[in-house]
Amino acid sequence: MRFTSTPRGARLARRLVSHRLNDWGHPYTTPANETFTLITAELTANAVRHGHVPGRDFHVQLTLVEDTFRIEVTDTRAEKQPPSTPPTPDSASESGRGLLLVSALADAWGVTPRSAAPGKTVWATLRVPAGGHPHTHRVAPPPTDSASAYGHDTESFPATSSRRRDDLGLRPGDASCGGRRR
Repeated sequence: MRFTSTPRGARLARRLVSHRLNDWGHPYTTPANETFTLITAELTANAVRHGHVPGRDFHVQLTLVEDTFRIEVTDTRAEKQPPSTPPTPDSASESGRGLLLVSALADAWGVTPRSAAPGKTVWATLRVPAGGHPHTHRVAPPPTDSASAYGHDTESFPATSSRRRDDLGLRPGDASCGGRRR
């Protein structure tokens, strides 16, 4: 589906994904729905903030194959690529944690260039067994210091990244995020 590259468009995309997961048997308050909705919120917010080109929309594709959800968020800005390892933001910074959340919550995530037009697709996957709870994995290696989000030399980073999450209280239903309840 296509959305305007605005905060409202990002919010509508997040809501659409949450509704679709509910329709697919993962109710709104389940860890699977809340986790994947948070991943979607971060990817769509990044598409609006870092991938915005005036007059261009972003696209969201959600798929479910067996027990794996996949979200793809496509924007039209090719020159701003996310780092494969999210940088650790300054503790006083009010932003810069979105990809850290995606990295911690998703089973895998990455970026691929658009084949037919300028831009990129940032994707994430989350495996959910029949019981509806995301798998818990070992902790990923801590991120290394690198250039700030989207402001680096893209030649130095690989195109994909795979991270695992653990029980750090990052599930949106377990704790508040940034002082706001999700």
